Amino acid sequence: MWQRPVCVGLLALALGYLCLLSPQLTPSALQHLTASLLGGLRRARSLESRMVAAWQAAIVRPARGWARVAVGVNACVDVVLSGVKLLEALGLEPGDGKNHAVLNSGQDLREAFAHFMEKGAAAERFFSDAESFHHIARTASEYPGAQLYVGGNAALIGQKLAANPDLKILLCGPVGPKLHELLDDNVVVPPESMQERDEFHLILEYQAGEEWGQVKAPNANRFIFSHDLSNGALNMLEVFVSSLDEFQPDLVVLSGLHMMEGQSKEMRQRRLMEAVASISDIPTDIPIHLELASMTDQDFMSNIVHQQVFPLVNSIGLNEQELLFLTQSASGPHASLASWNGIPDVGVVSDILFWILKEHGRTTDRASDLTRIHFHTLAYHILATVDGFWGNQIAAVAAGARAAGTQACATETIDTSKVFLKAPLEFVTSQIEAPSKISLNPDEPVVRWHREGISFHFTPVLVCKDPVRTVGLGDAISAEGLLYSELYPQ
Repeated sequence: MWQRPVCVGLLALALGYLCLLSPQLTPSALQHLTASLLGGLRRARSLESRMVAAWQAAIVRPARGWARVAVGVNACVDVVLSGVKLLEALGLEPGDGKNHAVLNSGQDLREAFAHFMEKGAAAERFFSDAESFHHIARTASEYPGAQLYVGGNAALIGQKLAANPDLKILLCGPVGPKLHELLDDNVVVPPESMQERDEFHLILEYQAGEEWGQVKAPNANRFIFSHDLSNGALNMLEVFVSSLDEFQPDLVVLSGLHMMEGQSKEMRQRRLMEAVASISDIPTDIPIHLELASMTDQDFMSNIVHQQVFPLVNSIGLNEQELLFLTQSASGPHASLASWNGIPDVGVVSDILFWILKEHGRTTDRASDLTRIHFHTLAYHILATVDGFWGNQIAAVAAGARAAGTQACATETIDTSKVFLKAPLEFVTSQIEAPSKISLNPDEPVVRWHREGISFHFTPVLVCKDPVRTVGLGDAISAEGLLYSELYPQ
């Protein structure tokens, strides 16, 4: 806070010496010199400070905001604790690691945890034995130092939106007593959505260099496992849709389709078709946002894209892994790209977003509702919208980026000493068509370009240097972007 006053004082001192030593300087020369020095001082302000100030000016509420938002259908309690300490509390001795696609016992858990801890890789597994899992979950949730949080994309989005006292939130999902206790008072849970036992997701963390027996973690990461039948079968979807008549929402937010990956192929296919039928029952004048999440089955993702899910929703939220997986699964542009190399190329991302809206979004000859995609990655966000449907998107993309900086650092406002700019300062808008080259101006950090009736709004993210909590960050970003978005009446 003190740097700027000191710089101003030094500037005044320097000008005083100039006047004393060079009395022949004309007033116009002094004025030019002063203007140049002040301009340099403005430029010397950190890029991060200039961006935050520009965001603050740009983030304004929409003319027509939402009043009632219904969110469903995946919800759980996240139990976060040290993996090594939990395994020790369970009496499991360290040993050789081994990968297991499904965990059937404590022995499988011990081997799988050691396997991924040694690699420093994140993983998520299903624990098949209900009684063994509930014993482990009880031990974990009662362990000193264990942290219990709202979990599941839908519940996290509902919790984030509920922080706005002028919004009424309906959450439908498998809500047990502990999750109900953790939810904001502003969240309404239908009685049909309550169940006697919580769905626990156990998040076993380990730190870089941490040791367990012969295993040493090369970096910090987490191992997640659950015995989650309710979310896996999307049990609450029909309850969710039937509750909309009474709640009368202005916006529906849907997530949890990815949870069906644990089902057999036949069960998954049948449930997806039932889900499509249920979503189709939502009145067409209520906009629907679909939040995607990590998936590994390309056939299932292809089914979600092609089997009438995308045309039923107005908006989609996704990150860089989900975007690349989507284009690979549906043979879109840049599908041959195996993985991102560092920060995802803006031109490549823009090409895939353009293709999704052109191939699966609203056009003059296609009766799709899809008109908006909110893409978020660590370094930047892009909102892509079909022209004529959405307003206030400059504020929406800026608000999403601001939420990333505050939530990751656990601060009320962005502390510029705790964040840094990671986004490219120059980029091209396409790697397929003749692109525009854009240079980022920190004083106008939201950049806009057009491509065949589709608008793109880009803004960098101020990345937290030492993130406190990243679980649910994408859900918070999408929630904040939706909060500031306005859908024009058609």
